[in-house]
Amino acid sequence: MMYFVPSWYHGNEYKENEQYWYRRRTVTEFDDSVKQVQMFNRNNIMEYKILNLSYCPNFRHFLHRQSVFHAPYWSCFDAIQEIKRTKVDILSYHDLMWPDHTEFVYTPFCIVAYVNNEKYAEIHFGEDGNMIEVFLFQSEIMVRKNIYDDRGFLSTTIVYDNNQPIYEQYLDGKGNWKLCHFFEDGHVEVNPENPIYLINNKRHKFSYLSYASMEPLIEEVFSTYLDEMTEKSDIFCLAMHTLHHDLLESLFTQRKTILSFYQNRLELFEDAELKSLIRNTNYCIVDSKHKIGPLEKYAGKTLPIVDITPFDTRADFGISQQLTVQNILVPIDSIEQSKFEELIVLFAKYFETNETARVHFFTRNANWDRVDSVLNFVRDVLKVNGLDERLALKETNDKAEFDLDEDEKVPIKFFVDQCVDELSISKCIREQRIMVDVTTQPDLYLQISCISSAIPQIVSHVTQYVHNGKNGFVVKDISEISHCLTYYLDNITNWNKCVIYSYELGKEYNTASLIRKWKGVMKQVEQD
Repeated sequence: MMYFVPSWYHGNEYKENEQYWYRRRTVTEFDDSVKQVQMFNRNNIMEYKILNLSYCPNFRHFLHRQSVFHAPYWSCFDAIQEIKRTKVDILSYHDLMWPDHTEFVYTPFCIVAYVNNEKYAEIHFGEDGNMIEVFLFQSEIMVRKNIYDDRGFLSTTIVYDNNQPIYEQYLDGKGNWKLCHFFEDGHVEVNPENPIYLINNKRHKFSYLSYASMEPLIEEVFSTYLDEMTEKSDIFCLAMHTLHHDLLESLFTQRKTILSFYQNRLELFEDAELKSLIRNTNYCIVDSKHKIGPLEKYAGKTLPIVDITPFDTRADFGISQQLTVQNILVPIDSIEQSKFEELIVLFAKYFETNETARVHFFTRNANWDRVDSVLNFVRDVLKVNGLDERLALKETNDKAEFDLDEDEKVPIKFFVDQCVDELSISKCIREQRIMVDVTTQPDLYLQISCISSAIPQIVSHVTQYVHNGKNGFVVKDISEISHCLTYYLDNITNWNKCVIYSYELGKEYNTASLIRKWKGVMKQVEQD
């Protein structure tokens, strides 16, 4: 049996990332664990199960968004709260007990309940239209927040004083409190009248009635599950994360483990105790070859490591050839300011020789003012260098009926694409002609997507996904980019060569290839 322990947390809290339907998603939900579960779920590689340590009252909706709704899982907080229900159930706000003469007012964002012309509650909904939270008010001041589970019951209630959360209570399916977590010092009290948690419908008593924080309580419940429900031959794939690495180190040193390092997790570890977990693991998985060296240096020994990208390639050549413009995708989230300024000037001058070129600055930053701040910066750089600021005006749909100066208008050449989730990124990539990435931390998902869409890549860091002179160029200096752009954008033959090479390169990272690597890892771990 393969067990996946993901890091699906809200920042550094053991909580989910569920959000209101009207808010832009601020963090991507896709990570290595999502891809690994998808792969095991779709290809019947072996029996598997998700071990979720996070408090996730809307976990079924999360699984549905990731196309693994029927994936088997165990929830630590379900065990703590003695929840046995497994199926999603519809709970309407009309099913709640409201005071007499309650009036519901429908706003664009939520439903507001009034009692005697005074605001009594706000009802908020998730992305799928399910009720997730109800705020309760007294004299226009919030005094309580109720959080509802997607299986149709009240899961948690948070009490406020002067608009500040004081404590939260985790409830069982009947509304009785199980845990009380105090925000001031983080300690947790267990209900002395029912100090029980469930493991496979078997009742266990908590060792203490008070814990210094949530983590030792989670560790106790998780440890009981591992001891009672797993066998020595089972394999555990652990997603490395700073929030739970101490917990994993204490529980998994003597078990068969695969450690999964994804994106920038290598830079997050400063705890020397983690080295014992890494040194004793059966295998490590990284998302690119260049991370193997730093990981072995940190561990102080040669490790069994393999690079398995969490993203598979798929032949989807996009629609860039059908467009009348040539879009240049430029990631900017981790770019040095000096390089960014250099790029802006370089592109502005390149537009003089290629009128069809357009630059799309790519950002995963979901801040509401991100587009304006980037375009303002671009205009400032253009102005300082004596270039036309109108190249970076913000797009508007306003157009005068009789625009006499239309012939004198300068076409906008700089745009900002704000993409957070992988769906919006894929849509963006399909319209791009080439990518220029000189950031300090290359975006792995973008590079794999460029291979899938057969887009040439101009990068400043050597990676296994860009073969110099084949599917792109590795440049040492910003000044080299102009020549690379001319090579691919002015000559369709060179661009077509990249398409053919990308198609062949993509075979190394398609689903079948990733499955072969996974099977090789599991075979090795089983033999250890």
